[in-house]
This record gives sequence, C-alpha cells and structure tokens, in this order.
Amino acid sequence: MNKFRLQSLVFVLVAFMLGCNEFMVVGVLSDLSKTFGVPISLVGYLVTIFATVYAISTPFITILTSKYRRYNTLMTLMVIFLIGNSLSALATSFWFMLISRVLTALTAGSIISLIMAFASQIAPQDKRAALVSWIFAGFSIASVFGVPIGVAISTSIGWRYAFWMISIVSILTIIPLGILLPKNVSQTTSTIKSQLTLLLDPRIYYGIGLVLFTAATMYSYYTYIRPLLTTSMHFSLGSLNWLLFIIGIFSIISNRMSGKLAELPNSLNKMPIFYICDIILLIALPLLIPFKYLALIVILALTLIVTILNAPIQIHFLNLAESEYPQSLVLASSLNSIFFNFGISLGSATASIMVAKVGVSNISLSGAVYALISLVIVLLLIRAIKAKPLAMY
Repeated sequence: MNKFRLQSLVFVLVAFMLGCNEFMVVGVLSDLSKTFGVPISLVGYLVTIFATVYAISTPFITILTSKYRRYNTLMTLMVIFLIGNSLSALATSFWFMLISRVLTALTAGSIISLIMAFASQIAPQDKRAALVSWIFAGFSIASVFGVPIGVAISTSIGWRYAFWMISIVSILTIIPLGILLPKNVSQTTSTIKSQLTLLLDPRIYYGIGLVLFTAATMYSYYTYIRPLLTTSMHFSLGSLNWLLFIIGIFSIISNRMSGKLAELPNSLNKMPIFYICDIILLIALPLLIPFKYLALIVILALTLIVTILNAPIQIHFLNLAESEYPQSLVLASSLNSIFFNFGISLGSATASIMVAKVGVSNISLSGAVYALISLVIVLLLIRAIKAKPLAMY
C-alpha cells in the first residue's frame, strides 16, 4: 500500500473518531441521565451545546492558529481532543461531562478543517474529490458501525467504556497521523482581516447559504426519524435498528455518489435537479405515510440525494481558496462543517416547532421549504461562478 493510500485511510479514521465522539452521546442519553441523576431533557443539551460550540469556535480557532505550522497545530488539537474525550469517560457529574464535551467541540471542527486542508495538498487533482467524499463517509461509518458498537458496550458494561473505546481509537489515529503527515507544507501567513476577505466573495457566501439550508432540509425530518418510522409509519420497535442501519448504509453510498459527482466538470451545475427532487419527495412523504413501504422508499431516496452536495461544495471552497485566497485555505476548509452544524440547529429547531403544530407525519413540509430556498441559492451560486469562473471550472 503506497503512502497516499495510508494517509487517506488515516484521514478517514480521523473522521470516524470525530463522528463516534459527536454521535455517541445520543446513544447513551438515558444512561448518562441515570448516572448523573438529572432529567434526560437536560442531558439532551449536551448535543445542542456541542453543535453550537463546534460551529462558533471553529472559525476563530482556525484563524488564530493559522500562523503556526499546520502539522504542529493538528497534532496539538488531536492531543487536546484525546484529553477531552477521556475526561468524558471520567465524568462524575453533568457539569463535568459538559466541560469535557465543550473541550472536544472546541477542537473537533478545527481538526476536520486541517484534515481537509492536508487532503487538498496531498491528493493528486484527479483523486481529491474521492478522498474528500471518503472523509465525509467516515462520519457516516461512525453512525452506522461505531455508535451501535459503543451503545452495545454501554449496555453491557457501562457508558464510560464506550468513551474509552473512542480514546483508544484516538491513540491509534494520532500515532500514524504523526508519522504519515508531511511536517512542512506550503502555507501563506496573513492577518485576520485578509483571511476574512474570503467571506465577501459571492461564490463563497452563496456556498455557505447553500450548505446551511441543505443541512436544514435534512434535519427538518431526520431529527425525528425514529418516531417517524415507528409512530407515523407503524414499523415495529424491533425493526427500528435494522431500518436505521439500512438508512446508514444509504448514507455511506450517498457520500460515494457525492465524490463521483464532484469529479465531474462543473459539478455544481448539476445540483438544481437534486433539489427539485428533494422538494417533490418531501412534499410526497406526508401523503405516503399510510403506505409505510412507499414512505420508506422516499426516505431512502432522500438519504441518497439530500446531502449529495457535500463533496462538490467542499471541492469548490478548496479550489477557490487555493486559486484566489491561499491565505484562507484552512478557513475555507472549515466552512462546510461550520455551517452544516448551524443548519442542523435550524432544521432541528424547525422540526420541533412542526411537531407541535402539525404532528410528526407532516414535518417534512418545512424541509420542502428549505429545499426550495436551497434551489434558489444554488442557481445564484452557479450564476456567480459563471460571472467569475476559475481556471479549473
């Protein structure tokens, strides 16, 4: 196996590690509630606070650490992440756990941003899209395989061991990462102001808006996927794990499709058709709820296409930064993960409002609205790219 393949494998392992850490809390909420003696509703804030800290802190940490060597910065953040995750395993109270989650959230966004920046510089041009899609797939693999294993560990011997499992994965990631990463890569040092000029480019801020509303589209229904499958569609609780597993597999396939799409020239020009399909499927879902297998097919189809934007938009941000804003490469690498998390917050909050107003069966209608907004934004983005194209477009 050549060095590039080993590097790629470690990059995916980093995403898997981060995904396990981020998603694990959801799987052990009830266990944490019992251990700390607090309501499960309060423990649920661990998820909200993690996403909020992740989204807000990432650009600041990314900008402030840009003057240091990327290798040193990444390895330092990985060690801090390991400490934060290990503190989660040692937590003796809700507030102890909260502090440990904030510590990991502070590092997670910058870690994946730096990994994307390294991927951009290490990968040959014709393999960059595939590598980016595999890195995104690392998060899906964590949700499909890593988290269920962690939950099984939590159920059998205790939730602390689930976090210790992540610490072991972290150590097994840090060692090869330290060996395989190039110690010195070309990087442009600059002021905070010059880095932020990137955000004034319409090809960037339309892309940011597209990421945000795409995530909101997904989480406007996915936030309540369990009650949607059981309460509304009347699948049995016994079949729930298998259904979620199948949805997870479709998510991994979606990441690979996203990578293949990103390899095509002018890949963003092909996005409007996917948003039109999103709108149709999200409007159709409430009508098909009584026919549970047809409704399941709709959910699986949505899983395949609702976030197919991931690799094309990440490549767009990277290419634009490399070509015109080299001082902002790591910041550009972080935009997708930052605003996807903001979109998760928007979509989940909307879903909660919709559940109260129209019930679980109809929550996807708000997703159709967000998909329509996304459609408008992607058309504006395509127009902005045509008005000022890059050489690689």
